[in-house]
Amino acid sequence: MALYLPTTADEEQVMLDELTPREIVAELDKYVVGQKAAKRAVAIALRNRMRRQKLTPELAEEIIPKNIIMIGPTGVGKTEIARRLAKLSNSPFLKVEASKFTEVGYVGRDVESIVRDLVELAIEMVREEKLEDISDKAELNAEERLLDLLLPPIASRTDPTPISVVGQEPVPPEDSQSRTREKLRHQLREGKLDEKMVEIDVREKSFPAFEIISNQGVEEMDINVKDMLPNLFGQRTKKRKVKVTEALEYLIQEEEQRLIDMEQVTRTAIDRVENSGIVFLDEIDKIAGRESGHGPDVSREGVQRDILPIVEGTTVNTRYGMVRTDHILFIAAGAFHVTKPSDLIPELQGRFPIRVELDSLTMEDFVRILTEPKSSLVKQYTALLETEGVKLEFKPESLQEVARFAFKVNEDTENIGARRLHTIMERLLDEISFDAPERKGEQIVIDAAYVDKMLADIVKNQDLSRYIL
Repeated sequence: MALYLPTTADEEQVMLDELTPREIVAELDKYVVGQKAAKRAVAIALRNRMRRQKLTPELAEEIIPKNIIMIGPTGVGKTEIARRLAKLSNSPFLKVEASKFTEVGYVGRDVESIVRDLVELAIEMVREEKLEDISDKAELNAEERLLDLLLPPIASRTDPTPISVVGQEPVPPEDSQSRTREKLRHQLREGKLDEKMVEIDVREKSFPAFEIISNQGVEEMDINVKDMLPNLFGQRTKKRKVKVTEALEYLIQEEEQRLIDMEQVTRTAIDRVENSGIVFLDEIDKIAGRESGHGPDVSREGVQRDILPIVEGTTVNTRYGMVRTDHILFIAAGAFHVTKPSDLIPELQGRFPIRVELDSLTMEDFVRILTEPKSSLVKQYTALLETEGVKLEFKPESLQEVARFAFKVNEDTENIGARRLHTIMERLLDEISFDAPERKGEQIVIDAAYVDKMLADIVKNQDLSRYIL
């Protein structure tokens, strides 16, 4: 099912409100092969978020997200499902590894940095959206400012007398100025003035930010000296001579900064984080386990207890203000080879009520992954070599062979899921990629025999395949 997602924010939100769980799964199918149970779980979670927005504020406040734990080996689509869900819902999305955090009192990142990073991402997301809205106006304003530099206004000239031409009435300076300005505008848009030099005022870089160290960890607060002492440190500029193209780019950036209301951007971003933010907690199995009192496990339970308030719902202090985490959706994932979800502390288990197990990939799945997704590996490599003038064609039996080799290496060595296809394909196309500039105009057909020739010996030698594939 092909879904058209509009580009404007308002139309996009209307479209998202109309997406049913079945349609959400259909959209995810374009990028991730199989894993129906996981797709259903996240589709329902997203739909419930849409439903919540239609409730009264009092009732909506009481409805908390149903967080999800995805259980399955690496490379089967856990991260991709969460990432595509966030993109589909236009939500701020942050992927973090649970094993990177440490208990309060240990050296390392504190868990509240998750929320701070999510806010930063949301602000950049909203800012990009605002830039799209005002880009045309910013470019027009910058063009006018550049034309003022190329042709100063009459008011700034010392000799505003009419221009006389033999046999014609004197031309008022305003009319002449206007015609010259339009001519310059035409030349500017055609790129005829690109190499011309102009002098512009460039703002000097501000003082560096300070880092504030507190008992909650290290957070860059961006306290600027000139902001603290505005009367002592004014906004300083210096004149620089640059090419017209560089000047136009700089002036556009200045106009964009002037036209964007950063206070509104911040308010919108915080609201989006609080109501539609998604955090993907990877490797949660690495912090599973109860307190052992010594060795590397000493802070595992401590990290879980630090994560718990964020998942339960708390208020985190960021440099943009207070941010509530009550309605952020948390999707945790882990292989759980040596641990199980029940090894997590009971309080954290209770905050992840939905458990879905992802299947290991079969040979048929590998074939589908190679060809079906919108940006499949076959499409990627074909497009890359087309830039060199080489036309690459994969026979169906060659893809079956690639899938067979990937499946076999995963079984015999380490199971890294679909990521194995990247190593296999790189090895398979090594010679073609290297020689491509000298083979311009050729059409190369990859068949089963070529796959066997490039991979068979490596796969047979398990010691070699362990290092190469």
